[in-house]
Parts: sequence; structure tokens; C-alpha cells
Amino acid sequence: MDLVDTAARPNVAFLFAGQGSQRPGMGHALYEASPAARAVLDAVEEVRPGTREQCFSGTKEELSLTANTQPCVFAVDLACACALRERGIVSAAVAGHSLGEVAALAFAGAFDVACATRLVSERARLMTACCEEHPGAMRAVLKLDAATVEALSAKAGEAWPVNYNSPLQTVVAGSPAACERLDALVREARGRSMAVAVSGAFHSPYMAAATEGLAAYLAANPPQAPAVTCWANLTGAPYASTPEEISKTLCAQVSHPVRWVDELCGLKAAGIDTFVEVGPGHTLTGLVRRTLEDVTTYNVETPDQLEEVVRALGKDA
Repeated sequence: MDLVDTAARPNVAFLFAGQGSQRPGMGHALYEASPAARAVLDAVEEVRPGTREQCFSGTKEELSLTANTQPCVFAVDLACACALRERGIVSAAVAGHSLGEVAALAFAGAFDVACATRLVSERARLMTACCEEHPGAMRAVLKLDAATVEALSAKAGEAWPVNYNSPLQTVVAGSPAACERLDALVREARGRSMAVAVSGAFHSPYMAAATEGLAAYLAANPPQAPAVTCWANLTGAPYASTPEEISKTLCAQVSHPVRWVDELCGLKAAGIDTFVEVGPGHTLTGLVRRTLEDVTTYNVETPDQLEEVVRALGKDA
């Protein structure tokens, strides 16, 4: 399946949702309404049977398991982006938050749907194994700047800032005990600490074995150069174009922080002023609005949302 189109809107970026955005029924309505979305979800189903059923009818508990969350959210993200392209809306750049980066790379042409489905399933397997070997926890810290959260994390012990989501939201991962100590430190600093409903310390050193496993996997299944500019969580800058550098960056991503603020600011500096979140939920557009000024945001998961974006951005669509 060809996912690349050169008729891109120079001021538009697609943002691909990550883990935590999943919900029962996601993608079902668009599957019925868009041939392109249907083709993506059917292609994922061929590689990973049962994915459609989990997306459309799975329970919240079933979808919360990393082994299910990652391929399901990936499938819906990519389906939504392809539904937009089908209607003539193509972005000049793409970015994905954590898991969403795999879908962003697939849409950009680094992997075809089948290869990306196998990759995201392997990613989920490796990260689940890390969670079992190193049980961890995560906290979203609000109302404090990143430098303050970094200092408090160092005091808490085995805890690391792992998602720089907005100027006043930083997610920390680490041992359960360290995260509890962090809660008290955040309260003392007059911030707010919220538990994240995950079973492990994603994007922390606890995921080192997943980085090693992905490196071995991608050595045997290398990517291609993206045809659309894709921004990287690891660096906050665009991916390099060589298969070796793409693999290195994508592997390291799972055990290093997501520099989302840097990505958003870089995209804005590159001329992007319209951000379309593709996939379930609206977390990423919320982070855009809390980080950038003078930008427009949209979400696409449902047919109605798709039509809204086509009306706003489409030309002869």
C-alpha cells in the first residue's frame, strides 16, 4: 500500500496519538465511512488477526494491556491519517508521541503497513517484558517547570523525567518507591502529581533491554528513507534519512525521554501553524495549545471530525 503523497500543505503537520489515548470502539465509525481507513485496518488485521475486534469491541481493560494498546492505537492512528490523505489533506510534516512515532514513520513511508504492524507488535512485546523484569510507575507533574521537575526527580532517587509534554507538564518514570517520594516533593513545591495508568517506567533506563531488542529487530528489518519530514522524540528534530540513523533513533526512543516541547517548537519555527491530531483522543492538541501561540488545532478520529478538517483545509476536496 502506497502511503506517500507529495501534494502536501506546507503549514500543516499531522500528530499521531500515543499510548493512553485508546478507548473502546475507536476507529469503528471511520472504518465504515472511509475506504482508505478500511484498507489500513484490514492490512493490519492480516498481519495481526484480532486487531479490528479489539479496536471496535475490546474492553477498556483489554485495550489497556501494552501488547494490545500499541498495535491497536497504531492501526487507528494510521487509518485516520490515510483517511485525510484520501480526501486531499496531506501534511508537510509528521510527528508522533512515543508509540505514535511508529505510525508517523509509516505514514511518512519509512515502513509499509505490514512491516510497521510487525514492528509495533515487537515493540509492545519487548516493552512488556521490560515492565515484568523492572516494575515501575509514572507520574504526570503539573504546574512546575521542567527544570524544577528534573531537580525533584533527582532528589526522589530512581526517577527520571521522560515526557517533556508542555512547559508545565512533565512526566516522570521510575521505581514505585521513588515515584511516591516524588509525590511528596511535588506537593511541597506546590505542584500537582498524578499517577499515570501504566504498568512500567516507559522511556526510562528500565527500558534498555527493549532498545537492544529493537536494534536487533531493525537490523533484520530496516526502514526506508521517509518521503515526508518526520520529527523524532529522541532529538526534538527531524529524523535523518539513512536507514541506519532512523533505526538508531527509533530504538533509543523507548528508553530515552520524549522531547515533545522541542518538537512542537521546532515545527512552529519551520512554518507549521496548523496541527491535526490523528487517532483516538485529543491529548496532543491540548499540549499544542499549552505550548504554542497563534496556531490552529484539529482532531480526526470520526467521520464528522474528518469532514470538519476537509471543510477547513480542503481544496476541491
